[in-house]
Amino acid sequence: GQVTSVLGVFVKLIVLIFAMTLLILIVQFGIAGFVARRNPFKLLCNMLDAYVTALGTQSSAATIPVTLKQTQKMGVSDDVAGFVIPLCATIHLSGSMLKIVACSLALMIMQGMEYNFALFAGFVCMLGVTMVAAPGVPGGAIMAALGVLASMLGFTAEDQALMISLYVAMDSFGTACNVTGDGALAIIVDRFKKKQ
Repeated sequence: GQVTSVLGVFVKLIVLIFAMTLLILIVQFGIAGFVARRNPFKLLCNMLDAYVTALGTQSSAATIPVTLKQTQKMGVSDDVAGFVIPLCATIHLSGSMLKIVACSLALMIMQGMEYNFALFAGFVCMLGVTMVAAPGVPGGAIMAALGVLASMLGFTAEDQALMISLYVAMDSFGTACNVTGDGALAIIVDRFKKKQ
């Protein structure tokens, strides 16, 4: 009986999450561009192939070859790219974290559940640790987060099912943000390695 209200919030949430993932990427590549003394928007445009591939596969692991190739095209050394990209495919999940936090907050607001800054600060910290265990497969991050959602935010089985459906429906945006941002991190690591 909540389909209309859920879909209305869902559409707004998709637009908000897409805008927030773009903002995260601009910040990440802005920092990478500053560190490497290169144009951040050219660097970001270079990663477009990885972004589009991630949109289609919804898998960080499946996108590794494309992300690696695009990172090397940006001038990152082979050894740094070969280390950073596969590692970040499993531990750098900024887009996934953003989606889980935004969806959980939206669901709590919709259902009239109590929330505050301290609760979400703890939730974000615990979620960051939990995401290290998330597999690089479609929907892997939300499955790893279910325990934290239940224990810290008090989500019931029905709430968790709704979170899974909301998350999986827009999984490609978070995955694309994750793998594209991996290129920015590789640029930063490569710059520090060259200084040594």
